[in-house]
Amino acid sequence: MISALIVFFGLFFLIIIHELGHFWAAKYFGVWVEEFGFGFPPRILKKKIGETIYSFNWLPFGGFVKLRGEMDLPADANGEFDSRSFFCQKPWKKVIVIIAGVVMNFLVGWIIVSAVFWIGMPPLIFIDSVSKNSSAELAGLRAGDLINDWQEVAELVKFINDNRGNEVVLNINRDGNNLDIKVTPRTEVPVGEGALGIALHGGGLPRQGFFSGLYNGWIMSWKIAVSVVLGIYQLFLSPQNVVGPVGIFNIAVNTGKVGLIYVLQLLGLISINLAVLNILPIPVLDGGRLLFIVIEKLRGKPFSKKIEIRANAISFIFLIILIILVTFKDINALL
Repeated sequence: MISALIVFFGLFFLIIIHELGHFWAAKYFGVWVEEFGFGFPPRILKKKIGETIYSFNWLPFGGFVKLRGEMDLPADANGEFDSRSFFCQKPWKKVIVIIAGVVMNFLVGWIIVSAVFWIGMPPLIFIDSVSKNSSAELAGLRAGDLINDWQEVAELVKFINDNRGNEVVLNINRDGNNLDIKVTPRTEVPVGEGALGIALHGGGLPRQGFFSGLYNGWIMSWKIAVSVVLGIYQLFLSPQNVVGPVGIFNIAVNTGKVGLIYVLQLLGLISINLAVLNILPIPVLDGGRLLFIVIEKLRGKPFSKKIEIRANAISFIFLIILIILVTFKDINALL
């Protein structure tokens, strides 16, 4: 469970880093930051430093930054808007404050991925997930199984595809025991799945120097970001392969069995995922806020706060329902 705890606190850290991006950018432009919260209310304690309240809250799911004039329109006694409110900032300043969180997540993901290159990874390949009613499930393969005798995911995938319709034997390690499992790759593959119906993770990395690791980490981070975008497209084709919070922690437990370096790699992947997902043009996400700013600039006047709040509320409810459904799917997959 150590790896699961590392991922849990790592997620908390990554969300705080995201909010720190908004916080630092807002402070730089002189925007009034009313509160920086660790976790979500109800509140445990608070401390006001300068004009900003720093609070610690009971729900440990990341944190938040509350900017003056972000969701309301504060006015003084004369009915004039506070010049330091987020509402009164120029569009380009608003854009920078909003994307600062996304940039922070991507940069942290880059550093984590680079650290994996600096440390190096043993040549291991393990199964992340197994699709329902697939060849892999029928043969008895499970999430968390290590596949022996292979060092590169691409080579294993090529071997599987070259043997579609023919029985192959995979030597796997499960809880310290080596097993030979016979499985036949499918000739007809459902959309969004492979010939066996498994998601693979791993592959070795030799230890690299600081600058080469930093460079390769940068390249790999962009490849991961592109893969996330493609994965979002696949989401609509095969939603059954989506992994939620429970699935992430299950993967963390499985990766922890083969080494904490794989848990570190998982955190890097999650950080870059957060960056890409947050930039999607969906209200309540950073990308949705950017969309509002662009539309307001084109139409020459802002939306009413009632419309923006309503759009955010609808999107929030939709995301919560999606998370609940995916969580139930993850739990069902573990049973």
